Amino acid sequence: MFEDKIYIIAEAGVNHNGDIELAKKLIDAGKKAGVDCVKFQTWITEELITKDAPKAAYQISNDGEGSQFEMLKKLELSHEDFRELKKYSEKKGIDFLSTPDEEKSLNFLVDELGMEIIKVGSGEINNLLYLKQIARKNKAVILSTGMSTLAEVEKAFYTLKDNGAKEIAILHCTSEYPAPLETVNLKAMDTLSSVFKTTIGYSDHTDGIYISIAAAARGARIIEKHFTLDKSMVGPDHIASLNPEELKNMVDGIRAVEESLGDGIKRIQQVEFATKKIIQKGIYAKRTIEINEIITEELLVGKRPVKDLGMENYELIIGKKVLIKIEKDAAINLNQLEF
Repeated sequence: MFEDKIYIIAEAGVNHNGDIELAKKLIDAGKKAGVDCVKFQTWITEELITKDAPKAAYQISNDGEGSQFEMLKKLELSHEDFRELKKYSEKKGIDFLSTPDEEKSLNFLVDELGMEIIKVGSGEINNLLYLKQIARKNKAVILSTGMSTLAEVEKAFYTLKDNGAKEIAILHCTSEYPAPLETVNLKAMDTLSSVFKTTIGYSDHTDGIYISIAAAARGARIIEKHFTLDKSMVGPDHIASLNPEELKNMVDGIRAVEESLGDGIKRIQQVEFATKKIIQKGIYAKRTIEINEIITEELLVGKRPVKDLGMENYELIIGKKVLIKIEKDAAINLNQLEF
């Protein structure tokens, strides 16, 4: 999955503030920044949460007091809105994706809208019944793994795999907004790759763009990052999101990393050959060498450029007799020596 290039998901999430026109502007901004996909979240509040569920600390900090139910109800878009957003994304030439947060929205997104990839949020890691429902859709799945141990990820992964998920990518994640750098633990991607032998990515909740770019350099094949049109807007996620300019800079940075990764084979690049001959060292006479002298290490020095023999071949001429006088600082070649 996503092996052709690093797949960049711009997480609009709930940063539309419940306004479909703002959601369309987020799609426009994502397209302009060069991301592959703009992703939303789809839910029916009554199906997702109890009315007295408290807010997380970051939600209170960013959105004020009140219940999660009240907050999510304000942010909820209708299924009809998502029909329109999918059509708008297709018109703009950008992938549409939305995380289904409960079963009715899962059925809508997959069975009615034809969504081919199911993004699963970190909050579903322990929701094994729902993971079975997702797997039975027989689609590709992207699984975020914030707030979980390796054992919990393993249980979720095999619940999906054993119940029909076509393909499963795993995103490492720290579920704090913003996530402190010391909690990021990018090396955990290596562990996930080693254990599950599948596509690994990173869902980034840190401030700024640097950790997403670092994750790409470390091998992430999917990068997900929240973005907004304006960080000063009221809402739970705006302040921990990128603005459009930052999103564009992140995309440019990831694409630069991607282009530079190569195939892992250590070789001389075509652009290096001309420089190699000028910069590497050739074999030169450290002093004037007379006829019939025997070449020793003390008679040789490496200097730029390589004219005849490179210094990697110096042992080839040690112990050989000189046939013609070689002046100091002259390049030494095989025709001057007796073999």
